[in-house]
Amino acid sequence: MRYPMLAAGAVMVALGTAGPLPAQAADPIRIGVPVGLSGANSVVAPSVVQSAQLAIDEINAKGGVLGRSLELAVADDASGAAGAQKAFDSLIFQKKVDVLISMETSAARNAGLPIVGRGKVPYIYTSFYEGHSCSPYLYVDAWVPDQQVAPIVDYFQKEKGAKTFFLIGSDYAFGRGMLDFTREYIKKQGGQIVGEEYQPMDASDWTPVISKIRATNPDALVTSTAGGAPNVTLTKQLRAAGIKALYGNLAVDEGTAKNLGADAAGIVISASYLTSIDSPTNHAFAAALDKKFGSDLKTPNDLSVPEYEAVYLYAAALEKAGSTKADAVLAALPTVSVDGPRGSIRMDKQHHAPLTMYLGEVQGDGSVKVLKSFKDVDPGAQCPTLK
Repeated sequence: MRYPMLAAGAVMVALGTAGPLPAQAADPIRIGVPVGLSGANSVVAPSVVQSAQLAIDEINAKGGVLGRSLELAVADDASGAAGAQKAFDSLIFQKKVDVLISMETSAARNAGLPIVGRGKVPYIYTSFYEGHSCSPYLYVDAWVPDQQVAPIVDYFQKEKGAKTFFLIGSDYAFGRGMLDFTREYIKKQGGQIVGEEYQPMDASDWTPVISKIRATNPDALVTSTAGGAPNVTLTKQLRAAGIKALYGNLAVDEGTAKNLGADAAGIVISASYLTSIDSPTNHAFAAALDKKFGSDLKTPNDLSVPEYEAVYLYAAALEKAGSTKADAVLAALPTVSVDGPRGSIRMDKQHHAPLTMYLGEVQGDGSVKVLKSFKDVDPGAQCPTLK
């Protein structure tokens, strides 16, 4: 089943020949969003909440789902494991949400998954991540290393002549997982790793790492840090130190790049969403965000747009299942798709989604110039034991 969106950014009500939706029942369908309103993800979390709210408002304006309205419940996971345990527990067992749809750090996701299992609720993870997180309750509509790393490394090696690389990451599952994949890919392509350094998730002083970069003088840097805040501090310190190496960032989103301004110029990224995607659906999405949030609008990005689309994927699964019961919804999730700002999204590859990827270079004003695009990149073997 495909769940398309109207030109105005709203979901189409006609999902077959079921006819008009009945009047909404008093009891809403509750969507829980545990997200890092504080901590490393606090730079990007507001845009995620805005995207979730927009999708819910659009669906409710068209009559809701199964005759019921959708309701948003947000909890701060503090971007980490301890906060996630509290947020997941509160949303699942106290607020009794029907689903979790969230962008989180890998530390938060890993801490929350056992609670999801106990609560037996569907969980759509909307953050790009290091891959291979598998659970019967978990679906992912964002990219993994198999989809994201190759465009950057290939561009540096084949078009910029890079031979030596220095890797920098945050010291947790995402940072190390992304760079594990990157290291092996660079070696397979004949490149050399001259340095690899990790800092705590909340690190703000990158001086020791920058000293090692100076000593090794690599052709290119590839970084994988946690959320928005470490990207900001690392980039600003690299620029202040005058480091001239090619700079590929596996974790910066477009909103953070805009916040960095001129310091972000020249960063090469690989993303499944950019604001410059020229499609009617993306234009309508941007217009709807602007109309709803006005001067408070946060830049939509590769972390917030999957959140928007995931709400629609959940709505489509509800319609197909004809119920909010977890087993029925989980069975329906890999069989439905949405036409969203990123194109057609379907989580049918071992609970992951093939995605069109864009290689881009950040400009001086924070915008991203698209260098190349790669259509429907397969996520690879993420969870072979899951259908």
